[in-house]
Amino acid sequence: MSWKLIGARSETGAQPVKLMIAAVGRLKAGPERELSARYVERSSASCRAVGLTGFEVREIDESRARRMEDRRADEARALLALLPDHARIVALDERGKHLTSEAFAADVRKARDAATSAYALVIGGPDGLDESLRARAGLVIAFGALTWPHQLARVLAAEQTYRAITILAGHPYHRA
Repeated sequence: MSWKLIGARSETGAQPVKLMIAAVGRLKAGPERELSARYVERSSASCRAVGLTGFEVREIDESRARRMEDRRADEARALLALLPDHARIVALDERGKHLTSEAFAADVRKARDAATSAYALVIGGPDGLDESLRARAGLVIAFGALTWPHQLARVLAAEQTYRAITILAGHPYHRA
């Protein structure tokens, strides 16, 4: 099915969904930031064609609390404050589900069709995500069983979001 926007609504009459990455830490200048930015730009340029409003990245600084539990709790509060009300929270966590790209795209489609305000991929800091944030997430996913550096997790999140958009659009970028 092709999606076109009529005014500010999709063909289903629902408000379009915004895609987001909300992350602890700021990417420094370098190849990871450049690659992440490339996928964010591609996603932003392609969103409207599939009934999405855009794609943005929001970052917070790491907590300076002394105890790990306090850092996680501080970061969870700050991350949640970045998200619009009723956002679909997708937490990235090594203990999460392993999805195919098609299943991830289907989850984005489901959020879009349900007129969710935002679809937010949430990336924690070096200590991971607080359990309270994991509990609020509608979905917890992992990019495999390996542990990834924070910078590469951001690149993977941006690329998989772009891939999901291309799957929804029927674009040949994804060859499965």
